[in-house]
Amino acid sequence: MKPLLAALAVCVTLWAPARAAEPGQTPPKTLRYAFRVAETGFDPVRLSDIYSRGITAHIFEALYTYDPLARPARVVPLIAAGEPEISADFKTFRITLRPGIYFAADPAFKGQRREVTAADFVYSIKRYADPANNAQDWSSYEDAGLVGLTELRTQAIKTKKPFPYDTEIDGVKALDRYTLQLRTREPRPRLVESILAGNDLRGALAREVVAFYGDKIMEHPVGTGPFMLKTWRRSSQMVFERNPDYRERHYEAHPAPDDAEAQAIYARMKGRRLPMVDRVVVDVIVENQPRWLAFLNNEHDFIERVPEEFITQATPGGHLAPNLAKRGMQAVVTLAPDLTMTCFNMEDPVVGGLSPEKVALRRAISLAYDVRKEIRLARRGQAVPAQSPLKPNTSGYDAAFKSEMSDYDPARAKALLDLYGYVDRDGDGWRELPDGSPLVLTRNTEPNSLSRAIDELWDKALAAIGIRLKLKIQQWPENLKAAQAGNYQMWPVGSTAAQPDGQGILQRYYGPASGTQNLPRFKEPRFDALYERMQSLPDGPEREALFQEAKRLAIAYMPFKLHVHRTLTDIQQRWMTGFRRPLFWQDFWQFVDIDPEHAPHRP
Repeated sequence: MKPLLAALAVCVTLWAPARAAEPGQTPPKTLRYAFRVAETGFDPVRLSDIYSRGITAHIFEALYTYDPLARPARVVPLIAAGEPEISADFKTFRITLRPGIYFAADPAFKGQRREVTAADFVYSIKRYADPANNAQDWSSYEDAGLVGLTELRTQAIKTKKPFPYDTEIDGVKALDRYTLQLRTREPRPRLVESILAGNDLRGALAREVVAFYGDKIMEHPVGTGPFMLKTWRRSSQMVFERNPDYRERHYEAHPAPDDAEAQAIYARMKGRRLPMVDRVVVDVIVENQPRWLAFLNNEHDFIERVPEEFITQATPGGHLAPNLAKRGMQAVVTLAPDLTMTCFNMEDPVVGGLSPEKVALRRAISLAYDVRKEIRLARRGQAVPAQSPLKPNTSGYDAAFKSEMSDYDPARAKALLDLYGYVDRDGDGWRELPDGSPLVLTRNTEPNSLSRAIDELWDKALAAIGIRLKLKIQQWPENLKAAQAGNYQMWPVGSTAAQPDGQGILQRYYGPASGTQNLPRFKEPRFDALYERMQSLPDGPEREALFQEAKRLAIAYMPFKLHVHRTLTDIQQRWMTGFRRPLFWQDFWQFVDIDPEHAPHRP
């Protein structure tokens, strides 16, 4: 186990003014907390992990964002001056930018103030199409069907020449300095949510910044947002400072009238200038015990996602423990719009494929595993079984829907294996493949306590039906790279909704998204046709029926074994106020405050 706040030997220091307090001045308000998984970098176009996106969401800004308190979620303008003008056929979208919004100061701008313009959004969107960037969310833009964008990408791939950023296309165009126009081939009623909202991935990036930093752009995020990266110790600590040139922006929200918690936050924060803190320090503490102890020892202002093994200590019976309540702490409990799953590599010769015997193997594996035992033992009750890919708080989700995805039936699992020739031929207690070769599964996993607990459950479950399991233990970024390259067999992964529309999770099953969002590389023509049809339809009964059919196919072929939707418990110290867990967005630093009179002094 590494020391609690150990620093790595290499520290990347970025250009930003120091903000230490002068003698006699109040120290800067500092928000400090810890990630449970290491970041991968800070170039939005290259990101898929939630942790790195939790950083970029505070540095970059999109045209639209989400109301911090509204439930159900509400999209609101940010850099956009107002709502988009949308044609009656949902194919043309015109957005006007607010003038006078500037990028943070950076050497790339050679001492000049740099205003964000419509051309910056044209460039930022085109970066997703550039094959050189290996954009993890390219499939979202491909799905959007922006006229001419896919053709530009195809041209760059075929010619192997640099991407033609200066080629004007009808689908993504700056009509003037402050007007952006998007045109799609097919109707896209939810285009704003899908590719224009969310600071983590949809923010504006200046072309000269990318040119200035080149292949180091992952280390040098420069946006228009409220914070700037000051120092970065990889997989150890990140320090951010308030953007001194951030425009005047005030706290506004629209909490529901019957939402007492949100109404209380709004009453306290309404009209406050953003951001309210001066500095943010994010530590990376992979092991749960030191992360929990750091919070209890007042080293952190809140703990994001109380570790499962400490949940009964923190919130026994679903209520904050008396000793923590006496210290003035507050718990925030959220049924997250997320999903945990085991991903099967559909190109793997053992677990992949759509033939009946391969489908039977995956379904048997699913039936052998007791999800409710995982919830009870490993997650300490902090989850509900997932019945389909659709996530809570998204369209298409139905809390009453039930499927075999949550069934635990080892007898049926054994019967399936026997029927399709996965039998023990040599009497050693372990099954072989139908051709007689050994049946051994390899599960990529991580070196943390929750993973160890779940790995043990998997090992016992598979052993009980005669299947051997090997574990390949490595850090999350290495597992992600292996999955993106298709070099794995089974891998547990989580997915958090990035928008209120449930179709986002179905992209993980969409054939053209193979290798990016579709990590299993699942390819099924009927599913792809459903997905494409859903894109063009407005919300309503016809689209809801397609959601039901998509669920059925996802469950039948099982490229993912779906596990749970997590219940997340966050606890903030008495000197921290304003925190409410985001649903489909990642930014919250600017919406919380630290009371310096009660907060402990920390370096």
